[in-house]
Amino acid sequence: MKQTVQNLPQEFLSLKSTPAYLFDLDAFRERIQKIRGLLGHRAKLCYAMKANPFLTQTAASCADRLEVCSPGEFRICERLDLPMEKVVLSGVWKDENDIRRTVRTWHGANIFTAESLEQFELLRRISEEEHCPLRLLLRLSSGNQFGMDKDAVLEIIRGRTSYPQLTLLGIQFYSGTQKKRLAAIGKELQELDDFLKYLSSDCGYTAEELEYGPGFFVPYFVTDPDVPDEELMAQFNSMLDSLSFSGRITLEMGRFLTAPCGFYMTAVRDIKNNCGENYVILDGGIHHLNYYGQTMAMKQPFLSVLPKSSMCAGEMIDYQLCGALCTAGDILVRKISLPRLSCGDRLLFSRVGAYSVTEAISLFLSRDLPEVYLWSAARGLIMERESMPTDMFNSPMHL
Repeated sequence: MKQTVQNLPQEFLSLKSTPAYLFDLDAFRERIQKIRGLLGHRAKLCYAMKANPFLTQTAASCADRLEVCSPGEFRICERLDLPMEKVVLSGVWKDENDIRRTVRTWHGANIFTAESLEQFELLRRISEEEHCPLRLLLRLSSGNQFGMDKDAVLEIIRGRTSYPQLTLLGIQFYSGTQKKRLAAIGKELQELDDFLKYLSSDCGYTAEELEYGPGFFVPYFVTDPDVPDEELMAQFNSMLDSLSFSGRITLEMGRFLTAPCGFYMTAVRDIKNNCGENYVILDGGIHHLNYYGQTMAMKQPFLSVLPKSSMCAGEMIDYQLCGALCTAGDILVRKISLPRLSCGDRLLFSRVGAYSVTEAISLFLSRDLPEVYLWSAARGLIMERESMPTDMFNSPMHL
């Protein structure tokens, strides 16, 4: 997951306008291909587009499947004219009108997840009323609000002859992200394997597929352990090989695929010393940048200094990096030693490909959304989204 500034397009590094995101499409494509190669024939890849919707089109060209969790994400897929047979339409709540429109428009080309008995009944009823067969994955809960417990899954499977228009493909399971211990993943896989064997012996049901989100760990901070992909996948493949389940295994991944492929650039706008502490005020902040696992800005993410001139003083200074929001919580890094900074210098944060562009508190204080750039060798640097004001979302429409 090593990244260097030298590999980034000079056009982006030379941008005068900040803040801005850059997503490297080539790096993302290569990463998917690498992970697929390391997995071999044992598993397929599903891209969870919530990690970064700007990478969805590229993912559709090289991943086996796309996980879509909302009507808005589904509309993005429609606008991009993506193949619906690759789409798994997930989500803890599904609106009847949205499901019906999807069925009428795409005639069951996509897969649906069922996350409750009520949601299953809604899908069954719409399938009958629209005379459209549907394919379903039954989401098994990991002990939270998502999915169903084993008893609910068993109830659906035992009654499967009552709804021949539905194809129950198998089980979907995801328990969380940033798992540092592979042993926890192995334990989950074994429990899923045992449940699938029970479905076969008790219900006479053989699942075609297990869709599983491993939640592999992504090192965001300089002190995090960084396990080579080759070593990680070798250990994970051994776990897959130990399973009795012989059907199709699809791995749902988002953060693990996208995090290394994104960057965020923000500029130094003010520097001051208050009570012996050196504060740097940036034109970005926590409304744009969100690292999973950052606690009170105590951890140091990977970043580089892009000085406004070629001359950069060698003296190292301890700084607190603060954003532009009027809240004491807008701190990106509480203490970091950097070469002496000047107003106009830019900071480039890496490993920002997952979630920051959508998950940060972007509407707080009505600050503008950053520019978004996509890069590929074939097309060069493309501005995919201009800086956008957000004040219209935070003001009354009728005065």
